[in-house]
Parts: sequence; structure tokens; C-alpha cells
Amino acid sequence: MSKNTMFLYGKNSVLERLRADPQSINKIFVDADFAQPQIQDLIQTNKIPAERLPSKELAKLKPIKDLQGIVASVRKFQYAALDELLKPTKDKQLTPVFLDRISDPHNLGAIIRSLACFGGFAVVIPKFEACEVTEAVLHVASGGENYVPVVMVSNIANSVLKAKECGYWIAGALVDEGTQEINQLSLPFPLGVVFGSEGEGIRYGIQKHLDIKARIPMQGVKLSFNVAMACAIFCYEISRQRGKA
Repeated sequence: MSKNTMFLYGKNSVLERLRADPQSINKIFVDADFAQPQIQDLIQTNKIPAERLPSKELAKLKPIKDLQGIVASVRKFQYAALDELLKPTKDKQLTPVFLDRISDPHNLGAIIRSLACFGGFAVVIPKFEACEVTEAVLHVASGGENYVPVVMVSNIANSVLKAKECGYWIAGALVDEGTQEINQLSLPFPLGVVFGSEGEGIRYGIQKHLDIKARIPMQGVKLSFNVAMACAIFCYEISRQRGKA
């Protein structure tokens, strides 16, 4: 496989790529008895080279347990530019989600998928000490990467400051008891939100730049939410208030 390509696998991931960005697909490989009319029609409509392979040969392309009978060779993931992300368009302004040291590809993929469902969000990840967009991330995202711009930066703290200079308020997801619950706040817009690693949370160097510190209301046992779940809860509330604003 070329350095400029990667494998996309699973029905949902390939289907959404066919819908949203078929030009990024080089070739599609399917199991000998693969039968998904919607996917097959889009392959033909977009004139994408396709090849049927025995199951064992398909598994050699991407040695993973659940390929769901389809693998696509696609262009390497293209990151968006922070400057473009922070510019408001005529009809919409995205809410950037800054992820401070999220190292689990399943969490990153789940976050991208949730944000795609809400709409109007983007993701900013650091180049170091964090997970980049890998094939595993794309599989978990289930096509969400086609609808959520992802920016990779050298320094998250500097990117937060840049957003503030562009007029964004910055909220941070914390677990401190003294912090106000997210659903009790009247959120200002445009808004960005920061999530930290599960083990250490948001670093102090970023916390000191937060305009708003909020937490998720929990009436049950005081455990903690997985970062992907916490992001979904936070961003649901942001999306709800943004719609009213």
C-alpha cells in the first residue's frame, strides 16, 4: 500500500465515502458473495474500479476480524486548516472541539461520529501525544469523517488562544464539584470546547485560558463518563443552545 493511501473497511464507512467523497476512492474490493445493491449502484455510478476476491484474499488486504465483506483503497486522510475552520461562513460557524491528548482511536472515532450526527462541529487534535486519524479511527467514525473537519496542530493551547483572538469563547469539560453544570449555563457563541485525556483531564496550561468551566450533571453514582460519551453529552447541549441562539 502506498504512503498516500489507506484502507477503509466496513459497509457504513465505505457507503458514506461513496456518498460524500467518491473522488477519494481508488479501488474497492468486495467478498466474492458480497451483495449490497445500494453500495454496488454507487460504485457503478461513480465508475470506481472494483474487484471481487475470495474471503481469504480480502482478509489479507486488511487483517481485521470484521471487514463486513468490503475494503476500499482511499486517499490518505486530508486534515483541514485551522485558519479556515475559524472563519465564519455566510450561513454557519462551526464549533471547534479541542481534544487534549486523546490517545485511544476508538474514542476519537466515536467523537467524530457523534459530532457528525449533531452537525456544525469540527475537531482539533494535537500532532504529539495523541492519536491521529488512522484506519481504525475511520472505521469507528462510520463515515462521520466526511462531515466533520479535523485539524491537526502542533500545540492545542496556542490553537485555543487563536480561536479566542478570532472571537470564540472557550469552554472546558471538567469534573470538579464546584463547577457549574453544563445544562444550567447560558452558553455564548461562537464557542469552542476543550476535552482532556481520561487519565489527566485538561492540562493547566490550557485550563487557564478557559472562559467557561462546566461539568456534566450526574444524579447517580459519581463515576466518570468515557471521554467520547462526555463529548456527546456536552455537544448535545451546545447544539441545542446554538439552535436557539
